[in-house]
Amino acid sequence: MSHRIGYAGGAFDLFHVGHLNILKHAKSQCDYLIAGVVSDELLELVKGRRPIVPLSERLEIVRHVSFVDEAVEETFLDKLDTWRSVHFDIYFKGDDWKGTERGLRLEQAFAEVGVEVVYFPYTMSTSSTALRHALDALSAPPREAEAVRRR
Repeated sequence: MSHRIGYAGGAFDLFHVGHLNILKHAKSQCDYLIAGVVSDELLELVKGRRPIVPLSERLEIVRHVSFVDEAVEETFLDKLDTWRSVHFDIYFKGDDWKGTERGLRLEQAFAEVGVEVVYFPYTMSTSSTALRHALDALSAPPREAEAVRRR
């Protein structure tokens, strides 16, 4: 019987039930789950903003989720470079990539090295973006807070 290693990468900023669900589903499909926590610098490069929770704390949170066997800092923009560094058999990704040009490129590149890509739906009831907007509304002056709430 083969030992299947899975990898689920993410920012895991403002950790919420959607993150927990992804990690739980990922662990149900592999024997050993590695969670890649995107570095502050890479997150800023990709999303154009720094995380609210610093990397060391996000790693600590994810490391203590019972479904996660190992948490590592994700520093590579290219997911194949992540694979070369960590080595896994299954790559878990949110379904917002499924069927897109970048998702198809990812699937093709991983297929060439024998890695399966599995997509998971996001938990629609919550997101880090929604939490960030709520925090912005709470910390904004009254007039700006009303504009943030209308978004």
